[in-house]
Amino acid sequence: MVKRSPAQVVDWGRTDYRAAVVRQRELVVSRHAGAAPDTLVFTEHNPVFTVGARQAAAGHVLWDAKTLAAHGIDVVETNRGGDVTYHGPGQIVGYAIVGLEPRCDLHAYLRMLEQTLINALGSLGLATARRAGQTGVWVGKRKIAALGVAVRSWIAWHGFALNADGDLGPFAGIVPCGITPEQGSVTSLAQELSAGKMPPREEIKAVLAAEFWTQFGDYLATKKHAKARKEKS
Repeated sequence: MVKRSPAQVVDWGRTDYRAAVVRQRELVVSRHAGAAPDTLVFTEHNPVFTVGARQAAAGHVLWDAKTLAAHGIDVVETNRGGDVTYHGPGQIVGYAIVGLEPRCDLHAYLRMLEQTLINALGSLGLATARRAGQTGVWVGKRKIAALGVAVRSWIAWHGFALNADGDLGPFAGIVPCGITPEQGSVTSLAQELSAGKMPPREEIKAVLAAEFWTQFGDYLATKKHAKARKEKS
């Protein structure tokens, strides 16, 4: 059973992706040992294409080594679920190192992450939604947030990436999340909001954090409520 203690939010600022993975792994070990609480980490990565565990994901990197070097973009294979995506300045990345017990439902956890983003963005003035058959959060056919998680002994890590106000040009170097131009495109909060409506970065993170803990509490409570109903029947 995963021991629970008061949750925390930390901000790592700008990070190299590889270094951030190492720091996440350390938190996972500490969380499993009961030495760290459930933790939501915010960070912003140096430009990088990350290749997920989905089969053939590496083939969705379109730029060759010379073009990647010219754009200053690293390519890193990772153990999170999903395909290939881009991280860079102007994107808010949220890594949740949290215990999924007692529910242990990864599908429900992914839907919870989507709902966190949908509710938070709604509070910031942008209506978003899920899209059938596609993980993530969308504005019509334009993807604004991507998800990718890994689980170790029912401790989840990795999380979500929200395009806030960064340059979306590097997405042209990949087939983002395996989605072709005919299937959809990517967008950002800055592109979708009216001029002058873009909230400060700290406000966005504060709204995301508050909504995450609300939704995560509901995720955990669902299992408890189901157990209570079963015991009463």
